[in-house]
Amino acid sequence: MTNSDQHDEQQRYGLGLSADEVLTTTRAVRKRLDLQRPVPREVIEDCVRVAVQAPSGRNRQAFDFVFVEDPDTRAAVAQLWRRGLFGPVGSGATGPEPTRMSFDSAEWNRIASSLDTLTRHLHEVPVLLIPCLRVSDRAELQTIRGQAGGWGSVMPAFWSFMLAARERGLGTAWTTAHLSYEREMAELLGIPFDTVVQAALTPVAYTLGTDFRPGPRADHGAFSHWDRW
Repeated sequence: MTNSDQHDEQQRYGLGLSADEVLTTTRAVRKRLDLQRPVPREVIEDCVRVAVQAPSGRNRQAFDFVFVEDPDTRAAVAQLWRRGLFGPVGSGATGPEPTRMSFDSAEWNRIASSLDTLTRHLHEVPVLLIPCLRVSDRAELQTIRGQAGGWGSVMPAFWSFMLAARERGLGTAWTTAHLSYEREMAELLGIPFDTVVQAALTPVAYTLGTDFRPGPRADHGAFSHWDRW
């Protein structure tokens, strides 16, 4: 079977991964994105078919996916993303950042290297996806409960899309840098800013090879609390 035939088989039937394999090997793919191979719309729509089964608050299904294929628009989207990446975060936080990973580690150096690759090539990725949340107005997200209900109505669908993409030989990477310029992105893509909130951005492309493994994590026991914190 030629590489082309294998690609066609993956596109049609998926990789045949188990649920646990999909869940533990869906990585943030930055260096191994195939920038030359187109991603057919029918494959993306198949991932969306899976994603819409994700839970959402009160079953409102208040999320939308904005896919960007046009090369000129992709370039403009990528430029806004780069501005956000290199601009101030503006989180307002004053305490130390909670993390289980050392920013002096080899793992972080690998992440930084792969992020540099994505920065240079994001505009070349065949498809960019921005998941969005519909709201009555942005005041919905001003409380913790409002945020939990709102983000909880788009993030599960977004993650389900990424899992479905992995099974179909596609790579993704959850990013949020462009949200520093969300209004400018809304104007670029015709997104109604007052009633549609952008949540993230991911490249979508076939991967160079499909042999992804679980990533390094703290021991699972460190994440569980029983009865009290």
